[in-house]
Amino acid sequence: MAKEVDGFIKLQVRGGSANPAPPVGPALGAKGVNIMEFCKRFNAKTQEMQGKLVPVVITVFKDKSFEFIIKTTPASYQLMEAAKLKKGSSVPNRDKVGSVTWDQIKLIAEDKMEDLNAMKVESAMRMVAGTARSMGLTVSGPAPWDA
Repeated sequence: MAKEVDGFIKLQVRGGSANPAPPVGPALGAKGVNIMEFCKRFNAKTQEMQGKLVPVVITVFKDKSFEFIIKTTPASYQLMEAAKLKKGSSVPNRDKVGSVTWDQIKLIAEDKMEDLNAMKVESAMRMVAGTARSMGLTVSGPAPWDA
């Protein structure tokens, strides 16, 4: 018989370094989940993603047990890494703070494909390019589908 779901918790935690401090502790404690058990399991699963921002969706059951699904690193975080920036523009339509190439966008889109609502890589690339523009990044070169 399937367990009855009590709720979902969505967090973004640095890979391999989850600890009971906020935001993890308070979010899990409110649902009655064993915080240290989550931290140990999460850190073991994300050891190879050390230091990267990792979204996680935790399913909490009525008996206070849990499961979690690890998502891919956010596109904005990957774009900042590709452009070698600390943060995006505060006024993205006026101030451009960096640029990325279509090859970098394609790599990010292929990485994010499982989490995006897209069937083709081209559609995923358009989504990632939109994220880049909204962060104040310019996408250099002509789009691959226009050439």
